[in-house]
Amino acid sequence: MTIRNWFIFFFKALIIGGVVTGVFGLIIRWEDAFAPYVASGEYGEFAGSLLWFMFLGMTMSVISQMGFFAYLTVHQFGVNIFKTLTLWNWVQLLLIAVVIFDLIKFRFIPLANTQSQLLLYLGLMAVLLITSFVVAYLKAKWTKKHTFISALFFMIVITTLEWLPVLMVNEKDVDRYVTLLLFPLLAVNAYQLLKLPKYNAKSDVDRLKLEERRKERAQTSKANS
Repeated sequence: MTIRNWFIFFFKALIIGGVVTGVFGLIIRWEDAFAPYVASGEYGEFAGSLLWFMFLGMTMSVISQMGFFAYLTVHQFGVNIFKTLTLWNWVQLLLIAVVIFDLIKFRFIPLANTQSQLLLYLGLMAVLLITSFVVAYLKAKWTKKHTFISALFFMIVITTLEWLPVLMVNEKDVDRYVTLLLFPLLAVNAYQLLKLPKYNAKSDVDRLKLEERRKERAQTSKANS
């Protein structure tokens, strides 16, 4: 990917993270983070709170992008180590199962002090799985069928690893942050997975155009000499 296309790719992912977190922040944190400012007419404070949530989303976007490029390296290592994509896909499926078990057994159940909390976490698990399957299906449909498992692995395992720090916090508002921060991670990871081929293709076209310009300049230089 060229620097220009990488910058566009990075900036759009940053905006997606900020906007998604801002919108879901308004919904999830309305009562404690926004409603008091509206009630008292402190609209500057309201805007400041919204900007803070958007900045938080942009931070999660950067984490997502680091995770994505780390996964691209891990994926290549996995294929090289296990020699075949088929065997590496089986390993990825096993890791998906382990991560889902770990989420339920060691993250959600210990965090849930009430039945409503447990239902919330299981609902978030459903959001994670459904979104991951939809994105993996689209990835396989738009590119190649064998990318389904890798896309599913990225959306479930890597998103969970990026989500893990907030899952390990045992604070009063942890439920709200666990809920809120899942959505920008899913949105940015889906964007990266589905749009990377587009920017790679653009980069290839840009390189071809640059090469053609260089040849034209070289020919012009020879003709002038």
